[in-house]
Amino acid sequence: MDQVMDVMTRDVRVVQPTDTIERAAQLMDELNVGVVPVCEGRKLVGMLTDRDIAVRGVAAGMDAKSSPVSEIMSGSVRCCFEDQPLEDVLDEMRDTQIRRMPVVDRQQQIVGIVSLGDLADRGSDEASVGEALKDISTPAAPDRS
Repeated sequence: MDQVMDVMTRDVRVVQPTDTIERAAQLMDELNVGVVPVCEGRKLVGMLTDRDIAVRGVAAGMDAKSSPVSEIMSGSVRCCFEDQPLEDVLDEMRDTQIRRMPVVDRQQQIVGIVSLGDLADRGSDEASVGEALKDISTPAAPDRS
């Protein structure tokens, strides 16, 4: 059975919690990605998505030039290990409705990132990936509280 290390993207660029929201958005633009890990050094402490920037930052009226990433990042992050079987990670992605998962070593140091696309391209069978995508894409009710 293939492991995460067989398909993950290595040498992932990260932002620090003290970096500005603007800097994080610029990095996403430069890399053409919608998510960046947030690390202190190489220790994973959070994830930041383009949606976090739009909803938690811009919509909340935060100043992107001065507000730190730590104010809008998700601090509770699901991650996996590079030696985990792909099917286990795919199941977790399906269960938690996430499309990308940071890959860490046993000291929580970031070593890569794996996406649903990585699994589709190079690892898991098409039926499993298709089912996961369907489950991940199930819309949630709007949070209007």
